[in-house]
Amino acid sequence: MENFSKYKEERTVTYKPTGTGKLYTDPDAEKAREYFRDKKPRKMVEKASTVEKVVKEMIHDGDYIGIGGFGANRTPVSVLHEMLRQGKKNLGLAGHTATHDFQILVAGNCINRCDSAYIVGLEARGLSKIARKAVESGAVELCEHTNASLTWRYKAAAMGLSFMPVRCMLGTDTEKHSNAVEMECPFTGAKYLAVPALYPDVGIIHVHRADVYGNCQIDGIMIADQDLARAAKRLIITTERFVPNEYIRRDPSKTVIPYYLVDAVIEVPFGGYPGNMAYEYFSDEEHLKAWLKAEKDPDEFKEFLQRHIYGVKNFNEYLDTIGGMSRLQELRIQENLIEK
Repeated sequence: MENFSKYKEERTVTYKPTGTGKLYTDPDAEKAREYFRDKKPRKMVEKASTVEKVVKEMIHDGDYIGIGGFGANRTPVSVLHEMLRQGKKNLGLAGHTATHDFQILVAGNCINRCDSAYIVGLEARGLSKIARKAVESGAVELCEHTNASLTWRYKAAAMGLSFMPVRCMLGTDTEKHSNAVEMECPFTGAKYLAVPALYPDVGIIHVHRADVYGNCQIDGIMIADQDLARAAKRLIITTERFVPNEYIRRDPSKTVIPYYLVDAVIEVPFGGYPGNMAYEYFSDEEHLKAWLKAEKDPDEFKEFLQRHIYGVKNFNEYLDTIGGMSRLQELRIQENLIEK
């Protein structure tokens, strides 16, 4: 141990990315290991909290955040809205197919840098004008990646590594604007790209069900959430519903995020709205369309944000502004409708 410590003190590292992208987070696995060992509680204790409390205490100006879900699917919208209300600033973001989440954070001027795989576009719904403007003006600085390479950066962190060798991006313009480093395989001499491990300060994930200790279950696609949960230094979970620990124990194989990774868990029914929550409710396409329409006029958009985010106290009041349980029940029926 003494020799290894001495080696760490004496080593020098020269980081020379192939592309022009900046390194927004420290990929040092040893530093991350120290954090997880010394500052990450592992006890199975109650972690139930409120959105207001966790945003105030766990998300700090300047932090780098990773958001779970995929596109507008299973996005932790309640936490994002609260970040706007509390005026969080100068945040970094892992833009791993970040659609409505990127749109929200740009609307609140919360982020100034982003590892970008997919942003600005809301898929078939169209482009977000404010998100596009933020990127084109330089208000949000970008480092480019692919969905795969950004996923594997989480994977490297989850494995306790400082980088992951990949083949994607080689020879592309995406590589030119990334923070990856070309390397030679020590066994074959083949060319790879080393992508740096991504250890977010905060991970935020919405799940289908969890117990008060933070054991989580997700139905449907998970994409990179299992690795994000293991890579994040602080992990916030919002859940559609709390279930007893006995329910979790009936089938341990369904616990995709165990309690010891989680720092806080909050019950937020319909917490992924206006996006889709698999088997729970469909996305509110009318509301997402209203976002895009309002963005075209600055005054109209300011009023839109005031009505739906800044002018309400919490997420429940936001849901009231879009029609409350009546509208949400329509989306629940739509998600589970079986055509005959």
